[in-house]
Amino acid sequence: MKYINHTFLATVAFLLLCGNVKAQDHRFDPPWNTPPESKVQFTVPGVDNVPDLFGDINDPQLVVFFAGNQFMCIDELIAAFKKSYPHYQRVFAETLPPGILAQQIKTGSIVVGNMRITLKPDVYTAGKNRIDMTPEWFSKTTLYARNRLAIMVQKGNPKALKSLKDLANKELRISMPNPENEGIGKRIEEAYVKAGGETLKSTIMEDKVKDKTTYLTMIHHRQSPMRILYNESDAAPVWYTEAYYQKMIGHPVELIEIPEKENIHAQYIAGQLKDAPHPAAAKDFMDFLISPQAAAIYKKFGFDLP
Repeated sequence: MKYINHTFLATVAFLLLCGNVKAQDHRFDPPWNTPPESKVQFTVPGVDNVPDLFGDINDPQLVVFFAGNQFMCIDELIAAFKKSYPHYQRVFAETLPPGILAQQIKTGSIVVGNMRITLKPDVYTAGKNRIDMTPEWFSKTTLYARNRLAIMVQKGNPKALKSLKDLANKELRISMPNPENEGIGKRIEEAYVKAGGETLKSTIMEDKVKDKTTYLTMIHHRQSPMRILYNESDAAPVWYTEAYYQKMIGHPVELIEIPEKENIHAQYIAGQLKDAPHPAAAKDFMDFLISPQAAAIYKKFGFDLP
């Protein structure tokens, strides 16, 4: 009996201990888009989840590399393209940081987890600065959307943030795109200088990086919202559309506007690759991107139009 009591008490203690250990919370994990139809759906949050690869990777009729912050448009955009051009039904798209996509184009492949992708894009979309770095890649380019910066915070704005200058607060945890990998990082740095000079920029990008209150992301359009939603960061400078979308789908965030005099504007350029594997499809998609249907989709998700 004494042995049984000890065993019982040990078991109860173990269960109480386990009850105090918080399991990883996945309720806000992507993908936030609607997955394609299939009789077998196998997405495991935190384990098998590939939110930035879309559509048909086998024998695609069109391959598009989108700058990642357009991920929220992909479902409706590709569906509308297929409806307008019904002879294209197998479309593959990636929504990774534009610098990573550029490396993928240059080297010919990318590895995500254990999967190696060697597909060549027909169309590559990115900010104007990125497209201007490699004009020799393209037979045609076109402007189709614009964006601006905003600050994403937790619902209710508990830290009472009002401006970019507030991000210099020593106690404030910031999720910041790494300028080495993400084009938006350099644009945000420009906004810091406009708002508070080089002092604000160095405080956030040097001092706070050293004391680990500025966290540098590799893929901000996923990491920054998740860090806000899981209370790992207090504020995240992002593209306006990213904060707008998180509110649109009901996630508990707020969007803090940045004044025009401190803001930065982005131009989204699509480039048709000279060596596009599917040149006819590439041309049709380039035309579609500047169509009223595509413009309405981008406007719905908060983008500005040309």
